[in-house]
Amino acid sequence: MSRTSSVETAKLQATLTLPQIVALYIGSVIGSGILLVPGLTAEMAGPASVIAWLLMSVLVIPMAITMGLLAAKYPSSGGVSHFVRLAYGNKAGHLVGSFFLLSVPIGGPVVADTCAQYLAVLLHWGDVQTYTVASLILIIPLAMHVFGLHLAGKVQTVVISFIVAILLLAIASSIPHASVDNFTPFMPSGWKSVLQAAGLMFWCFIGWEAVTHLSAEFVDPRKNAIRGVLWSAGIVSLIYFAVAFMTVATHSYGGSSSVAALSVMVQRSLGPAGGWIVAVTAIFICFAAFNAYSSAGARIAYTMAQAGEAPKWLGALHRKYRTPIGGLAFIAVGNAISMAALLFKTVSLSQLIALPNATFIATYIGGCLAGIRLLRDTRLGRMSSWISLIVTLGLYPFLGWPALYPLAVVVIMMIWNLRRSRPTDTTDRNPFTS
Repeated sequence: MSRTSSVETAKLQATLTLPQIVALYIGSVIGSGILLVPGLTAEMAGPASVIAWLLMSVLVIPMAITMGLLAAKYPSSGGVSHFVRLAYGNKAGHLVGSFFLLSVPIGGPVVADTCAQYLAVLLHWGDVQTYTVASLILIIPLAMHVFGLHLAGKVQTVVISFIVAILLLAIASSIPHASVDNFTPFMPSGWKSVLQAAGLMFWCFIGWEAVTHLSAEFVDPRKNAIRGVLWSAGIVSLIYFAVAFMTVATHSYGGSSSVAALSVMVQRSLGPAGGWIVAVTAIFICFAAFNAYSSAGARIAYTMAQAGEAPKWLGALHRKYRTPIGGLAFIAVGNAISMAALLFKTVSLSQLIALPNATFIATYIGGCLAGIRLLRDTRLGRMSSWISLIVTLGLYPFLGWPALYPLAVVVIMMIWNLRRSRPTDTTDRNPFTS
């Protein structure tokens, strides 16, 4: 373990047990995608979309294993950026850390707004009420994290248990309405549509990198990191595939129904009450996802500040709880700016979501490259890293113009490094500086 990791482990308390680790992993992966993507992919590729779901459910396991093995071997609040730093040096690690850090303030409001819209439709809310609820989804996890991951981890475990129970209820209640007839014609739009659907599904499986930033606070990380990721990968894959399969089997998609396929599917058995169940579940899903990402983002801010790669105030810790309040403040300000941009229609939700998607995938590419070098002593590590790298590199060209956002982050970091170096040079030449 590196000296930096040892220092971090001493300052950040190890409080996360295996059930809490599994809950954080599931919460970071099962997000707004499960509310939107199964219906959209079914409309795009027809019943053949289940092939793409099966494929992605299998391919996500190497990605999860890669992140789990890295977290077990090199626990650090720096997460993926720490792995890349060990493999390729400080500059590469700094860059990947910046990708993740500048994704969370944008991605959080996207997730929160998506879920608040479910309640807005039921209650006929306007923008003010919708964005008020979305803001609460962001504020509550940030406030909890001030008191430490012990509280946040317990809350996450309860929330994830509720989410999984509701999703299982949705799957089970839809079984009587399933029909083999809904699988014909099986591939109405050809193989190309299946591949396009698989690309869209990647958004549903982003999140394995988030919990690696909390690995310094795992209890027994060498054992629990890989156990946690295997348990959560299996649960997530089964839930996603089951929801997507039943969406097709009950034909709960098409037209306006595609963006709310889960709600349509539940209402077939439970009536209007099903709509409320899904709406409440949507709020919990978004809470869980942002809970995981905000905690991870705050810790990468702390790590970068400690290394001199970000402003010092980002590394501030709460005096009593030893939590990264500097990073939490940065995320809170970024969330407020992004939420205001959505409220005042400066950008649309679809435009905003494309930016963190690009930087998250760039983060994955960096993590896979690090895995190839750092996990080469194990066959499982090598295979998982290579498979994950091939999948993410194959997807990146299809991002379109948002693929330029990581390049913008590079420019921002170059400017910061230049500004940081100038005062140092001036200080060295100033005889009045103590």
